[in-house]
Amino acid sequence: MAPTKQKHAPTRQAITLKGSTALVTEFFKFAANTILFQRGVYPADDFQMVKKYGQTVLVTQDLALENYLEKILKQVNQWLLTGSITQLVLAIISKENRTPLERWVFDINLVEPPAATEGSQPAPAKPESDIQAEIRNILKQIVATVTFLPVIDEPTVFNILAYTKESADVPANEWVDTDPLAIEASKSQQVKLRSFSTDVHRIEAMVAYRYEG
Repeated sequence: MAPTKQKHAPTRQAITLKGSTALVTEFFKFAANTILFQRGVYPADDFQMVKKYGQTVLVTQDLALENYLEKILKQVNQWLLTGSITQLVLAIISKENRTPLERWVFDINLVEPPAATEGSQPAPAKPESDIQAEIRNILKQIVATVTFLPVIDEPTVFNILAYTKESADVPANEWVDTDPLAIEASKSQQVKLRSFSTDVHRIEAMVAYRYEG
């Protein structure tokens, strides 16, 4: 008798902390570019279209902005690896009087693995295609916010704020304690956006904007 061959389906490996950190950091890059383009912080001509997550996204061609974002995200990447960062905020403010107009808030949580019980199988790893679909939906939602966010008809600038745990290693020459750039509660409206998660991180998104109505 010929020996029988058993077929084994490959086991999907759970994403590692390093792999999840790379995905989350990359998401922040494209989310920031999408916000800066959609809200007119930089001229539309400064952006080029690239394919990502199965769709077209816009990224800056402005070298100074690209370097600035890259420097920030390099540090964010380190904080993600050490579990030191809890929130990232992109604030859009009036160039003339520094009034905060919008706060794009991304809460960063660590996913708690389900408690193992005797004889139970480990939870299946989340397919990267599912993660990318969730990211794609957030980016589409950011684009769609122009239908309800107030029109910004003045020059603006932006700032990125990182909220970290006290134990975080913060380079003093690059990051300083700063104004939270909050919008007064009486003039603020908030909209919760979609979220996405890996096997390691969960990102919850929302936007708060100044409403003078």
